[in-house]
Amino acid sequence: MSDVHDKICNWLNLHLGWHGTRFMGALSGGNSNLTWRFGDEHNVCVVRTPPAESISSNSARGIERESKVLNLVAGRVKAPKIYGWCDDLSVIGRPFLVQEWVDGVSITDVLPSHYSDPVKATNLLGEDLMRQLAAVHSIEWPAEGLETLGRPDNFVVRQIDRWTKVRSDTAVRELPLFFELSSWLTNNRPETERPALIHGDYHLDNTLADLHEPRINAIIDWELATVGDPGMDVALALLFWGDNRSSAPPAFGQLQAISRAPGVVDRHHLAALWADLTGRSLQHMNYYIALASWRLAGIVEGAYCLYEQGKVQSEYASALEYNVPALLRDAERAASGDW
Repeated sequence: MSDVHDKICNWLNLHLGWHGTRFMGALSGGNSNLTWRFGDEHNVCVVRTPPAESISSNSARGIERESKVLNLVAGRVKAPKIYGWCDDLSVIGRPFLVQEWVDGVSITDVLPSHYSDPVKATNLLGEDLMRQLAAVHSIEWPAEGLETLGRPDNFVVRQIDRWTKVRSDTAVRELPLFFELSSWLTNNRPETERPALIHGDYHLDNTLADLHEPRINAIIDWELATVGDPGMDVALALLFWGDNRSSAPPAFGQLQAISRAPGVVDRHHLAALWADLTGRSLQHMNYYIALASWRLAGIVEGAYCLYEQGKVQSEYASALEYNVPALLRDAERAASGDW
């Protein structure tokens, strides 16, 4: 790997005008891409690239999409600045994205030690989570640049059809609730209002919070961003917020675990803040939370299929035996109006 790092250092020296650039280590986070830190005496950056073993004709699409989105949101949303994009495969054999290093931490179940009041800090983070998401959703169709990310027509229908087919074609266990919910989602779909840029995987873990003050410094991991229904974005964040979950422990219990402490504001408070900031309705939020939970179950069940087939062995994949059914129970509960 050191040869790859050396080649990136040379590229940064040449294209950014840096001097004596060195590899500073790998960063955690993200399931699909490698994230590395580089710097010289005066500068620091983050380089994101697909793993070498996953290179295919489609492997770089997420990174390329992230580069487009970072250019699109520059100056409008708290996100890392883009320093460079290399699609010259002669450099390291796959493309890579160079972006700003933003000092901060992805929070799951532990708050930074400098936060003096945990409950107050969590509430401020939750509200800022909605505030930053509202800024994302202010980039509405047909804003310039969105046409390269996706199309808004029938977005929800296409999501339901896609994941229903995938789970029908590839199955290792019976999940009748998945298909029952698929029918409910199809039959109860609301009309999409004001399509906009959506992050696609928005929750506190995909932001960088300030180490000293409870605020969000940047939204990261944009490779799933597209044009669609903003309700899906806010619903996913709300799904992981608070303790109104159908199972104990909840699915993916580490995500936003800080929000399950006594005294923390609930989902309805955060949803109302987002609605006030965006001028959007909460009339169908039960539908969107059900959709977000169902869709996530459909996506991650793919990893459980690989686990059952002996192709993947990890604690994450093994835990999906429980987490997927728990997500489906969350979807069922939201569909009934309890969110």
